[in-house]
Amino acid sequence: MLELPAQRPPQLDAILADADRADFAMSCEDRTGSLLATLAASKPGGRFLELGTGVGAGAAWLTAGMDDASHLTTVEVDPGVQEIARRHLGRDPRIDFVTADAGDWLSSASGEYDFAYVDCRPGKYLRLDELLALLAPGALYVVDDMLPQATWPEDHQPRVDGFLERLPEVPNLRATPMRWASGLVVAARV
Repeated sequence: MLELPAQRPPQLDAILADADRADFAMSCEDRTGSLLATLAASKPGGRFLELGTGVGAGAAWLTAGMDDASHLTTVEVDPGVQEIARRHLGRDPRIDFVTADAGDWLSSASGEYDFAYVDCRPGKYLRLDELLALLAPGALYVVDDMLPQATWPEDHQPRVDGFLERLPEVPNLRATPMRWASGLVVAARV
């Protein structure tokens, strides 16, 4: 089928197997991951940020698209979950793992990033302005899970609706919401 990626990161199957054993059901799906790898390839030598490491599926896809001069900082609040990512991706010198609440991390973060993939509440539903302040002009901002997911709590749909409603009004951001994969927003900092 055309929508399925032809290339998958070599570590992905083992990461997802460990995710199943840990009952972690929130990894990005293959179509989202493939898009992340493709977009990452457009930023040679780029500084990448991922909020919500989870078990490392998104990081595996991002690093599959990154060149050797690129660098990824990935932030996760749950050290047990992030340990799966560290086990499979920790030897990659292009990755820095940060164990912290993403909202707290955003409060003290500095520097400029060329790409941000946000797979948690901070940087999407909370503290969006702080995340966007870290993005260089031309940086890409990608979020997923904009369509209903089995893992959502009952009160989550209004958060998504509010985010999508205010997105066109966010200054210095050109965004395209997509009803594809898990529901994506791909945006550029202008």
